[in-house]
Amino acid sequence: MGSSEGMGASSKPANAPSQAPPLKQYGVTKPISMAGPTVADLKRTQNLEKFLADSGLYEGNEEASKRVEVLQRLEQIVKNWVKQLTRLKGYTDQMVQDANALIVTFGSYRLGVHGPGADLDTLCIGPSYVNRESDFFYTLHEILAGLDEVTELQPISDAHVPVMKFKFDGISIDLLYASISRLIVPEELDISDVSVLHNVDEPTVRSLNGCRVADQILKLVPNVEYFRTTLRCLKYWAKRRGLYSNVTGFLGGVNWALLVARVCQMYPNAVPSMLVSRFFRVYTQWRWPNPVMLCPIEENELGFSLWHPRKNPRDRTHLMPIITPAYPCMNSSYNVSTSTLRVMMEQFQHGNKICGDIDLNKSCWRALFEPYLFFEGYKNFLQIDIVAADVDDLRNWKGWVESRLRQLTLMIERDTFGKLQCHPYPREYIDPSRKCLHNAFFMGLQRKEGEVAQEGCQFDIRASVEEFRHSVNSYMFWKPGMDIHVSHIRRRQIPCYVFPDGLKRSRPSRSAAQLKKSPTSIHGNEVSPTEHGEKNFKRKHDDRGVRQNVSLKKHCVSPPVDSLTGGSPCLRAGDMSVHAISDCQDLKNVRSTRLSNCEQDQFDRRMSPESGTECASNSSGVTSVSSNGGSSPEDVGSALVGGFVEATTSGRFEDTTFMEDSVKLGNNTLSGRNNDVLQKELQAQLEPIAMSGMFLDAKGTFDNDTLQKTVIRRLSLTSTA
Repeated sequence: MGSSEGMGASSKPANAPSQAPPLKQYGVTKPISMAGPTVADLKRTQNLEKFLADSGLYEGNEEASKRVEVLQRLEQIVKNWVKQLTRLKGYTDQMVQDANALIVTFGSYRLGVHGPGADLDTLCIGPSYVNRESDFFYTLHEILAGLDEVTELQPISDAHVPVMKFKFDGISIDLLYASISRLIVPEELDISDVSVLHNVDEPTVRSLNGCRVADQILKLVPNVEYFRTTLRCLKYWAKRRGLYSNVTGFLGGVNWALLVARVCQMYPNAVPSMLVSRFFRVYTQWRWPNPVMLCPIEENELGFSLWHPRKNPRDRTHLMPIITPAYPCMNSSYNVSTSTLRVMMEQFQHGNKICGDIDLNKSCWRALFEPYLFFEGYKNFLQIDIVAADVDDLRNWKGWVESRLRQLTLMIERDTFGKLQCHPYPREYIDPSRKCLHNAFFMGLQRKEGEVAQEGCQFDIRASVEEFRHSVNSYMFWKPGMDIHVSHIRRRQIPCYVFPDGLKRSRPSRSAAQLKKSPTSIHGNEVSPTEHGEKNFKRKHDDRGVRQNVSLKKHCVSPPVDSLTGGSPCLRAGDMSVHAISDCQDLKNVRSTRLSNCEQDQFDRRMSPESGTECASNSSGVTSVSSNGGSSPEDVGSALVGGFVEATTSGRFEDTTFMEDSVKLGNNTLSGRNNDVLQKELQAQLEPIAMSGMFLDAKGTFDNDTLQKTVIRRLSLTSTA
C-alpha cells in the first residue's frame, strides 16, 4: 500500500523516525506534500537500498582510499607546475614561494553519489598569470605525459568546457582549469563566493560552476542522505534504460541531480522509495519546456549571460530547460532534442507504471532496472562505423564522432520536419572480427506517431547524412586512418556483436489462439478478446494473401565486410551505402520496453515474425523496394540514405511492438488507490509552475510572490473541490 500522501491526515506510523517540518521553504514553490513515510514506505526503502548495494553501486574502502591518494598526488603536481611557471615568467623568489594551485572536485564525487570505477571530475584553480592555452594544455600536458602513472592522456581544448582526460594510476580523471583574477590562490578559497567570477572568461565560469552548482544543490535539498540515495537510484535507472548521456542529447549527471533535487523539494519529508515513485509521477506530467528550477534566477552586476527566454531568442528553442542554481544560472540540458525528449518521456511513463506496481506490492525493484531492449524497439537503424589506425587515434576519433551524433539527430529532424524520429543509443560496440580498430554507434529510426504514411511516400536523408559526414571530417586533429561509414540496416540485419554472447534474441511467432488469449484495457478503452484477436490476426495476413511464417533465428549474421566497405577490410570516409529506410510505422506503435519477467513473456508472445525475404545489401546502386514484390513489412514506406528508392504503402504490416501492458504516451494515468487525489494535487502544483514564464517582473526576473500566491490559490481550490 502506498503512502497516504495528501489525504489530510498524517500517515506516519508510531515507530517511524520523527521528522519535524522543515524550518525553511525549499524551492520556488511550496511543497506538494509534507507527508512522511508509512511502514510500507520504510520497508520499500530498505529493499531499495539493499538492491542498490547488491548491484555494486557503492564504492569499497580500498578504492575510496585510492581516490584520495590520487587527488593528493595530482594536487602536488599542479602546485609544483605553478611554481615552475612562476619562476619561468620572471617573478620574484617570494612570489615563487607563495605560488599556489588547488584541486577541487565536482560532479558525482562532490555530490557523494559516485560508484566503483566512476570518473573523477576535478578542477584545477590557478592564478591569473597561468593561462589555459599554453600553460595548461601544453606545459602541464607535457608533465603529465611524462609520468608513468598517467595513461590515455587526451586533451580536448576546443570543447564547450575545455578538459584534459586521462587515467592516473587506473583512476579515470577529467581535469578542467580555471584561472581566477588573483596573483595568489589561497588554500581556503571559497568558490561559492561570486567574487571568484570577477574578470574571468566564460569557459572559466563554466569550469568553476561545476563545483558551485554541486555545492548549491546540497544546500537546497531538505535531506542530503535521502537525496543521495534517490539520485544514485535514478542514475542507475537512466544508465540501464539508455538515457544517461548528455553528449548524445539525453541527460548527464548534473541534469539528473537537478531533477531529483526538485522532487526532494516538493516532498521534503519523503524517504527514497517515495521520492523515486514521485520522480516519475512528477516528470510524466511536467509541461516542458517550462523550466525546472531549484531557486529563483538571480541577476548580478558581473553581466554574464543568463538563461532568459524573453531576452535571448536562442533560449526559446530549448525543449527541456533544467536550470542550474548558481550564478550565472544556465540551462544544463540544451542538448536535448525533440527525439531524445520523446524517448525520455516514454521511459518516464515506463518507470511510473513500474513504480505504481511496486507501491501496490505487485512488483519489485528489480523490474524497474530491467535493461532497455533497444534493438527490439525499432525496425530500422542507422549504423555509424568508425575506424582508426591505433588505440589513441580511435579514442580521440570516437569521442569526436560521438559528440557529433546529436547534430545528426538535429539534421534529420530538421530535414524531415520532425516526421522521422531518431533514437541515438549512447553506447559504442566493437566488432571483434574487424582487423582494424573499430567502433560502432547505432540510431533507431521511426515515423512520428500520428503521421500517416501515404502512397509512395519516402524520407530522403541523403543530404542530412552527407552534412553530418562533412561535419565529422572537419575534425582539426584528423589523422590518416580515421574513417567513418554510415549505413542503414533493418532489424534482421543487426550484427551479432551487439548482442550478449553474439546471439540474436529469438522472437517466436504467435498462433491465433495466443492472439485471442486475454482482453486488453488501455486507459479505460475496453477491447474485447474477440476484437483484439481478430484485429491482430488480420494484420498477420497481409494484402498479398501470404501468411508470414518463418523459422526462428537464434544466430544472426553480420553483413559481409565487402558489402560495407567496397572490398576493403577498413571503412573509407567517402563510403555511403545505398539503402531504403522503412518509415511506415504503426500509428499505435508504442516501443517495447522490458518489464518484469512475466511481462517480458507477454511481450515475447506478441512479437511478430519477420519476413524471410532478404532485403537488398548495402551496396552502391539503385534499390527498389515494393510491398508487392515479396518484401518484408519493414520495407513498406522508405527513406533515402545514399540513392533513389521507390516504394509503395499498399501492404499491411504487423504491429510488432504492441503490448497489453503498454503505457500510451501523453496519458498521465497513475497507479494506486489514492491516484485521483494525488494527481489532482500534483496537477494543481504543476499548472502554475507551467505558467511560470508569465510571472516576470519589470526587470525580467521571476516574481516568486505572485507565483506562490497562484500555487496556494490552486491548491485551495483543489482542496475545496
